[in-house]
Amino acid sequence: MGKLDKFKLPLKSLSLGTHVFEFQLDTPWFELMDGPDVQKGKLNAIVRVINTGNLYDLRFELSGGVQVPCDRCLDDMTIEVDQKSQLFVKFGPEFFEESEDMIVVPEREGELNVAWFLYELIVFSIPLKHVHAPGKCNKTMMIKLKKHMAGPKDEEEAEVDFTDEEDFEAADDNDPVSGSAWED
Repeated sequence: MGKLDKFKLPLKSLSLGTHVFEFQLDTPWFELMDGPDVQKGKLNAIVRVINTGNLYDLRFELSGGVQVPCDRCLDDMTIEVDQKSQLFVKFGPEFFEESEDMIVVPEREGELNVAWFLYELIVFSIPLKHVHAPGKCNKTMMIKLKKHMAGPKDEEEAEVDFTDEEDFEAADDNDPVSGSAWED
């Protein structure tokens, strides 16, 4: 028995009507998933399966939090997840994705493992940019960042506002890529 077998929904054996499956997604689960985007968290997942006879309507509800590194100071930060999604499943000869919200599962198997679907819902629910709230970044890292930024060396001129959401890029005038020294 595999470690993710508890995430298999026995679609073929479900009677008509609504069936509810609940899962706790914690750090050991994220480690099993071995995905690059999120490795820590604690969420509650509810999957409602509505069997209509020839189609299965899966309704996912996720709530909790995940930890990801801050893009600015690299310390872990918690991002709240409150996500709902829907997926339709029907049986066919082989597994394939018919559309963005419809998949076909081999009838001979009669089940669907939703572990990876849950992971993808979590990943797609978090913002692309992960930055602590103003003033919450690691102070030591922020001092190092200020020290290594290109720009004025005078302390008064080097005052940098780290509370706004802009990216920090240093341009090197001697660098032919970032400078204006391109020759055709």
